[in-house]
Amino acid sequence: MKINDIPANYKYFLKILVVMLSILVLSYFMIDWVIGSVVHSRKEVIVPDIKGKSAMTALELISENDLAMKIKGFEFDSSVPVGTVLRQNPQSGISVREGRIIEVVFSQGGESVFVPNIVGMPIRNAELLLRQRQLILGEISESYSTKFDKGIVMYQDPKVDSQVSKNTYINLIVSAGKPPKGVILMPDFRQKKISDFYKWIEENPNVKYTINREKNTIFPKDTIIDQNPDYDVQINEATNVIITMSDSDEEQSVEEYKIVYNLSQSGSQRNVRIVAISRTGDKEVFNAIRDPGSRIELSIPKTSADKIRIFVNGILVEERQVR
Repeated sequence: MKINDIPANYKYFLKILVVMLSILVLSYFMIDWVIGSVVHSRKEVIVPDIKGKSAMTALELISENDLAMKIKGFEFDSSVPVGTVLRQNPQSGISVREGRIIEVVFSQGGESVFVPNIVGMPIRNAELLLRQRQLILGEISESYSTKFDKGIVMYQDPKVDSQVSKNTYINLIVSAGKPPKGVILMPDFRQKKISDFYKWIEENPNVKYTINREKNTIFPKDTIIDQNPDYDVQINEATNVIITMSDSDEEQSVEEYKIVYNLSQSGSQRNVRIVAISRTGDKEVFNAIRDPGSRIELSIPKTSADKIRIFVNGILVEERQVR
């Protein structure tokens, strides 16, 4: 049959069909080109090694590299704790573009567990949590404390996130309350102003001390960023307290990002840890025990971090973009 012999109405539909097919083909190539342009414009990053890491740690490493994580499955493994990454795809060390999905297989458990964070908990709550994780409350000793109320766990051994066998004994140091008169314990001055330290020195004039000044920091001027000895260590006449404070240039005009976090009114004292995340690495900007209902306020330069993460008793509770 010749084209001229085709009825007019069929010719019309044929033209419509050709036009639609042309549009579909053009749309396909345009979409393919746009997606390709977006994908190839992303930066390349190195896939981190998350094998043997807990789910929380693995998620942190993946997020820090602007990658995504997808659970591929679960497998039983008697030598690896529940929630530990057994395998990952792509493998670590491979260069991929940002946004790439990393597939992971998690362990369903065996005879090993991770030690939970029980610092800041009343001894009764700590014992219940250890039982839930199939661990045993071990030796308990007491020590005076300037930070923890009586009966609150101050230290634990093994440490948080340690991989141990089930029924391992966890030894604790529990607060005996405030020290008696004549016993001087080192307070926790980190992230406080140097004026707070000088006020304490006025109350304890026999304490020897040295002040170190650090210019290259993300903390405001006169903020204490480190100390030696650590908090709750007993001070005597032979002790030389070393305080490191921020001495950043006051004349620099730096836009700051204010961090405010409120602890709930219920419960007991908790350990609050705030970490600034940037492409150059992580920086802990706050780590202290705080009472229920406490309000935490601090500022960091906006250029020092892309986001901040807030941990309470070792658990990631919030992530914020620094804007």
